[in-house]
This record gives sequence, C-alpha cells and structure tokens, in this order.
Amino acid sequence: MIVEPNFNVTMNEYLPLRDVVFNTLRQAILRGELKPGERLMEIQLANKLGVSRTPIREAIRKLELEGLVLMIPRKGAEVADITEKSLKDVLEVRRALEELCVKLTCDRITKEEIDELTQAAENFKKTLKSKDITEIAEADVRFHDVIYAATKNQKLIQLLNNLHEQMYRYRIEYLKNEEVYPKLLKEHREIIDRISCGEKEEAAKIVCEHIDNQVTVVMDTIRTKQN
Repeated sequence: MIVEPNFNVTMNEYLPLRDVVFNTLRQAILRGELKPGERLMEIQLANKLGVSRTPIREAIRKLELEGLVLMIPRKGAEVADITEKSLKDVLEVRRALEELCVKLTCDRITKEEIDELTQAAENFKKTLKSKDITEIAEADVRFHDVIYAATKNQKLIQLLNNLHEQMYRYRIEYLKNEEVYPKLLKEHREIIDRISCGEKEEAAKIVCEHIDNQVTVVMDTIRTKQN
C-alpha cells in the first residue's frame, strides 16, 4: 500500500538530522499516521520532510531494528503489523527479565532510589490528565527505569533498555485504553510497597501480573482490529 505521508517534521536544533527524521517517522508509526502495511518510499519521504534520502535510509534501518518496520524482498520497507506473535515474543522476554530485575532491586535499592521511584509513580499519575499518549508512555518508562537502575547490574539494564524499544509500540497500544489507568496506578503502588519492604517474591508476582495484564489488553485490541 502506497499513500501520501500525512505527518509533519518538527526540527530540533540540538539533534542531528538523522535523529530528527528517525523520531519523526517513529512517532508517525506509533500514533498511527503511518499505518501497518504502508510502504515507506525513500524519495517520497525525503520530499515530504525536505531532506536527502540518506537520513531516511538510516531511520528506516533503525526502525527495522525496533520491529516497527519490515524489509520485504523486492518491495522495500513497510510499517510492520502489530501481531499476536510479536506481542507474545517481546512480552515473554520482558516478563522474565523484569522478574529477575525486581528481585535484585529488592536487595539493592537505596532509600534515595525508593523516593525517586515514588516520585516517578506520582509523575506518571499526573501525566494521565494530559491525554498525551506519548507523554504518558514516557512517564511509565521512567518509572520502570528507576527499578532497572536500582539493580546495579549494567548487563541486565542494557538488555532491558534494548527491549524497551521493541516494547514501546505495545506500551502505546495498552495506554490508549483509559480503563486500565486505575489498575496501573494500583500496581505501581503495590510494586513500590513490596520493593520498599524487600519482599522479593511478592514484588515479582505483582510485576508479572502487571505485564500479563498488558498482554491481555493488547491481545484483545489486536483481535478486535482483525475482526
């Protein structure tokens, strides 16, 4: 499917052009301005954004690594579908890593980091009023980043950060459903409470339920779109 791109580029004087192009295309995909199955034509996108084909090509390569774009033989790049298989694959890995992560955090977190985690949860709660899905998703990411950092395990943090990019699209889909917000806030509070008390097994249980709930909601969304 080839259509005229319908989004705008926001220039940022502090970022290299390739990063501006990447962020623009990434947000267009996450917001649904570039739809699943839509072809990404380098010349067309370059004209739309007023850039050469080189940053477009670099951005498409990075988007492929995130799982947002597929390279189709003899066709080129197109926006990847959100599928049940890709959702399960990503969240199975995330579930296992976050279970380990929260157990390590229970042993290693400092008082200052508990305060930081509490503040991150409060900031997330405040962003819900904004109705800005990207802002809400970033606030949710920051909450989990505090937990990751508290493990003091750089290899684990790196793995989780790499997975974060592939997770982002599903996080966006999940957070589009405002009905999940009260449960999300409750889960964040329970995670903080269990970590603060050093209750590893309980904390791990809540984190796994936290991720399982996301799988259920996004899976329902995928199935609804298919019908």
